Amino acid sequence: MGSPLLFKSLGNGLTAAVAALGIAAAGLTGCGSDSGSGSVTLKLVAADYDIAGGSSTKAYWHDVVADFEKKNPGIKVDVSVLSWDVVDAKVAEMVKAGKAPDIAQIGAYSDYAAAGKLYSVDQVLSIPVQANFLAPLADAGEMKRVQYGIPFVASTRLLFYNQTLFDKAHLKPPQTWAQLEADAKALKAKGVKTPFALPLGSEEAQAETMMWMLSGGGSYVNQISGYDIDSPENIKTFNWLKRNLVEEGLTGPVAPAKLNRQAAFDAFAKGEVGMLNGHPSLMEQAKKKGVKYGMVPLPGAEGKAKASMGVADWIMGFKQNGHREQIGKFLDFTFNDQNVLAFADKYDLLPATRTASQTMQNNGKHPELKEFLAALPTSELPPVGKTSWPKVSETIKKRIGGAVSPEGDPRSVLEGIAKVATEAENAE
Repeated sequence: MGSPLLFKSLGNGLTAAVAALGIAAAGLTGCGSDSGSGSVTLKLVAADYDIAGGSSTKAYWHDVVADFEKKNPGIKVDVSVLSWDVVDAKVAEMVKAGKAPDIAQIGAYSDYAAAGKLYSVDQVLSIPVQANFLAPLADAGEMKRVQYGIPFVASTRLLFYNQTLFDKAHLKPPQTWAQLEADAKALKAKGVKTPFALPLGSEEAQAETMMWMLSGGGSYVNQISGYDIDSPENIKTFNWLKRNLVEEGLTGPVAPAKLNRQAAFDAFAKGEVGMLNGHPSLMEQAKKKGVKYGMVPLPGAEGKAKASMGVADWIMGFKQNGHREQIGKFLDFTFNDQNVLAFADKYDLLPATRTASQTMQNNGKHPELKEFLAALPTSELPPVGKTSWPKVSETIKKRIGGAVSPEGDPRSVLEGIAKVATEAENAE
C-alpha cells in the first residue's frame, strides 16, 4: 500500500495513497452536533513521508501541534504517524471498529465520504482556507459536487530526459509525439539501451496510462457521461504507442506490461534510459547517481499535452466523535502558509494551496520544481471521487500492458476496461 505521492498506487481507495486565517466560529453554527465546550483531545492519524526511515514526519507534526496547542489551550491533538504500508488499512480498521480518528491524513477519502462518515469541507474549514486550494485539487476532493477530501500535498508529472545522452546525439527535448519518436530513434542509433521507458506494469500503470491519455487529448472521464476509457482519442493514443514506440523497439528495458515504475526510474538513474515520464522524486534519485537530466512538459500528439496529470494525498475530518469545531480549527491552522511550505520543502512536493504555491515559485529555493509548480494549476487528477475508481484502477493495472503487447489490440483492451468501469459505476 502507498501514497500516490510516494509513487505506488494512484487514487486507489483501498490503496494508501497533501492559507491561512482562523476559523470563523459564526460560520459553523447550525452545521451539526458538536462538543464545542471544555477540553477536547483530537486523534490524528497521519502517513509517514520519510522514505529514509527517519522521524522527520513525526517532527513536523510535533511542531505543528505544539504551536497549535499554545494558541488553542482548550484543544489537544494526539498524533500517530504510521507507514504508508499500513496507514490506510489501520484507519479502515479503526472506522470499522467504531473508533474512527477525528482526522486522518491518508491516500483516499471516497469510501468514507460515500458511507457518510466525513464532514464536508464547508463544515470544517473557514471560507478563506477553502478558497485557497488550487482548483484541480479541490475539484478532485468532491463526491457528487460536495467536497469531502482536503488536498494535503500534491505532485504532477513531466518528461525527464538524459541530458548527457541528448547532447551526444545532438538532440533537443521533444514537444510532440513525432519529435519524441524521432529522438528515441536517434538515441537507439547511438546505442542507448532504452530510448524510452514505458512502465505499464502493475505498480503504477494507471498513472502512466492517464499521462498518455491526456497527451493524446483524452482522459479517463468526460464532463458528460463519466468514464470515457475507450474514447476515439484514447484508442488512437495506444495505437500510436504500440506502432511507433513499442513495435519499433524503442521501449525497454523489458516489455511495457512487465515494467514497473520503480524499475524504470532505477534504469534512468543508471544512465540507461533516454526519456520517461517522471515526478519530483526522480530528481533526487538521478542526482545521487550523477545523472544529468532535463525536464519538459509532456509532449502531445501535435504539441504540448492538454494537461499534466496531477496527484494528491488527502486529509479529512470524521464525524463520529462530533468534534467539528475543533477539527476545523486545527485544519485551518495546518493550512497556513508556514506549515504548508515547511512540509512541501521537506519532501520536494508541491503545496496544495494557491498562496503557498506562489510563494514557492517566487522564493527561489526550489528552481527545479518550477516546471512542476507551473503544471499543477491546470493539471487533471484521476477520478478519485468515484467509489468505483479503485476497481477500475486495479483493472487498468492488470490489463493495459496488453494493449501494446505483440498480440494485443488497443481497442479491445480499452473496451474491456471500459466495460468493467461501467459495471462498477452502475454498482455504486
